[in-house]
Amino acid sequence: MTGTNVLYIRFRLPEPDTTGTGTRPGAGTDTDTGAGAGGPGTALPPLLALLGTVSPVVQAVPPDAAYVDLRGAGRYFGRDAAGLAALIRVRALALYGVECAIGAGPGPMLARMAARAAGPGATLTVPGEPDAVRGFLAGRPVGELPGAGAAAVRTLRSYGLDTVDRVAAAPLSTLQRLVGARAGRELRERARGTDRTRVVPDAVARSIAADRSFDRDELDPFRHRRALLSLAGELGARLRAEQLVCRSLTLTLRYARRPDRAGPLDPVRRPGTARTRTLAEPTAHSAALTDAVYRMYGALGLQRARVRGMTLRAEGLIPRERASRQLTFDPVDEKARRLEEAADRARARFGPHAVLPGTLAA
Repeated sequence: MTGTNVLYIRFRLPEPDTTGTGTRPGAGTDTDTGAGAGGPGTALPPLLALLGTVSPVVQAVPPDAAYVDLRGAGRYFGRDAAGLAALIRVRALALYGVECAIGAGPGPMLARMAARAAGPGATLTVPGEPDAVRGFLAGRPVGELPGAGAAAVRTLRSYGLDTVDRVAAAPLSTLQRLVGARAGRELRERARGTDRTRVVPDAVARSIAADRSFDRDELDPFRHRRALLSLAGELGARLRAEQLVCRSLTLTLRYARRPDRAGPLDPVRRPGTARTRTLAEPTAHSAALTDAVYRMYGALGLQRARVRGMTLRAEGLIPRERASRQLTFDPVDEKARRLEEAADRARARFGPHAVLPGTLAA
């Protein structure tokens, strides 16, 4: 493992508020010409084009990030990874008014972990030398490793394997007994800095996500459901724009961080709950997505939960033409779909807030 060949850039795109009236103050720009116009769903493509001027190998990671393979770009520009990261940051800020956090590493995994550790407007570089990789991974929470799900993390922590270096030092047989044969092998490789993934240009997204954050700990269920309605509407519009449908939804709620649980290893992570539901049929219909996410939220049975943020992820994406839909003689459903098509045309012409549900427009 040599060289720092990959950048992971996470842009600080404008974040829509939960009222549907625009972006939250300070979250980013929202001008007619900037990348912030229209919110995160429309902000990423021009930034991807900007990255394409640095390297032809760019992989989008919706809704707000991308990988860039730098092999060949360094020699062309006469800069190292840190220099190219600085170039990208200056151009994104000058042309679109968008700030970003950038991680640089020998592979996508380490670049992404570095970007998460870097603050806004900063670049964190992980050199490709084995000692440097081990030094970067040492002491990091095991939950930061790709593929380490919540259940696996809880199991590993219960056996004292709470940091990446401890997982790397554990016998392979022990990890496989705890989390499974394949998962244990992959987890050990990643904990030792081995990354078999590559940057794939124009890769089809495996999922699409939308996120909402509250300015304070929110207890009001009405505001929770209002945010969920906004999330489902945004995902539905993005799926239809890309001619995709999803087969399942994952809802993640982030709660108020408990000070007694905060530690130096993970000072910003908040406790949360994640639930996944498989849909009756693949769809991009906003009403169907909203009904599903309302059911997921209701099944949680929250009582005065202090919610700080929500993420809704559409998964199992397939092209719309490959999906089948149960025919219905319900005129209400057909009317809703025709209205949705008309609303999509209006948003495409006049902006994402041209047509909104009454609950969001109020």
